[in-house]
Amino acid sequence: MEQSGGSTIIPCLRYRDPHAAIDWLCQAFAFERHAVYENDAGQVEHAQLAYGRGMIMLGGVRHDDFGRHIAQPDEIGGRETQCACVTVTDCKAHYERAKAAGAVIVDDYAEKDYGGAGYSCHDPEGHLWYIGSYDPWQPE
Repeated sequence: MEQSGGSTIIPCLRYRDPHAAIDWLCQAFAFERHAVYENDAGQVEHAQLAYGRGMIMLGGVRHDDFGRHIAQPDEIGGRETQCACVTVTDCKAHYERAKAAGAVIVDDYAEKDYGGAGYSCHDPEGHLWYIGSYDPWQPE
């Protein structure tokens, strides 16, 4: 299996206010804007945010062929069917940064029996995130 240098699985999310989501994700989670593509009306059609070698993609909520398969958390009782997992080196500092930016903490920061530490939270539009220092690519 060849890899071009970045992640080969990239979570994709939809936001009602993608501009605000981009700003918040960069402030709270230290993502960096890799690319943001807007239409003529200034709406985000597609954005790519990077964290280390990982990436997420996002866009605005649209009721198109693809969008009709995606529910927003507030449409399904604040639940998700999956969450993005972000591996960080200093989980405690990341946790404090996210809390300061208003992340809704679901599971507090804790050291994990299987290694590393982690926490989970909701972003301002209710998407669930797991942030942890356990790196499954590193040998035990």
